[in-house]
Order: sequence, then C-alpha cells, then structure tokens
Amino acid sequence: MTMSALRFLPLAGLLLTAACGFLDRGVEDKAAPVVSARPPGGDPRIVEASAPLQCVPYARELSGIRIRGDAWTWWQAADGRYRRSDRPEVGAVLVLARSKRIDGGHLAVVTEVLNEREVVVRHANWLNRGRIHLDTPVRDVSPGNDWSAVRLWYTPAATWGARRYAVAGFIMPETL
Repeated sequence: MTMSALRFLPLAGLLLTAACGFLDRGVEDKAAPVVSARPPGGDPRIVEASAPLQCVPYARELSGIRIRGDAWTWWQAADGRYRRSDRPEVGAVLVLARSKRIDGGHLAVVTEVLNEREVVVRHANWLNRGRIHLDTPVRDVSPGNDWSAVRLWYTPAATWGARRYAVAGFIMPETL
C-alpha cells in the first residue's frame, strides 16, 4: 500500500463506524436494510383509498380469489379450492404468515415477476393506515431461494425494509 493510500485509512474507518449509528436496533434478523436509489420494477407509490382498506378485501377484489377470513387463514383455506405454490406467478396472492409483528398475516397480489428472486405487488394497509401500495417490490431473502422469507420495499424511505417476513406461499386464482 502506498503512503498516499494510507492517509485515507483513518477517514475510511470513521465512515464505517459512523454508518453503524443508522442501523435499526429493533430489527428481528439484525440485518441492516439494503439501500437502493431506484427500486426494481417501477415506481412504488402509496395512494389514498376512498375509504380505508384492509389487505384481505383488496386482495380478494384484485385476484378474484373468494376466500374470507384473516390473511393468515388464507393459506389453509385455499387448500383443495385453489392451486397453491411456493413460487410466484402474476395474479397470485402472496400470503405472509402470522407473526408477532403481523398478527393477522398479510396479503399482496403479484403484478409482475421480475426474476427468480424479485416480484412486484399491490397491497393495502401495509403501514396500517388503510392506504393502497402500488408497484411495491418484494425480494426473496430465503437462504434456499425458496420464497419462505421476503423483504418488502419501504416506499416512504425509498429503501428495502429491514425486516424479514415469513411466507406461507402463493395462492393462484384458478380453482381446483
């Protein structure tokens, strides 16, 4: 290493330690969000609905899947009625499993498959304000590339969300 390169080492160390102050200490998996200036797949945005919406009726309307009940119950309720998969397809309903963080689970409708690890969805009430989230990227972050865990784009901050969410699977709109 040259002398001119060595003079920048203290600055590099300072920058690295300064970044630690921006980590979310409440994150379930303790991973920092992946920052990206431009999200994959389009222009994520949040719009107001004419009345506050929940994810279930919004997903039911968009997908045509006629299941009732809390989001976390959809995966089991679809068994024997609708085709289910562990891989996304356009028109499928992504079912996020019930957890401490999302007690009722959550539903989102896949509008685009970008690649084997990223999709774009539409969903409602993600930030608990009854609004509609359009063109939201979702990334498979499961170690086995099996869509068992995802991160969602956090539109207000224009970055990937810091939390991982367990996935029950994808419900296809075709009845059995």
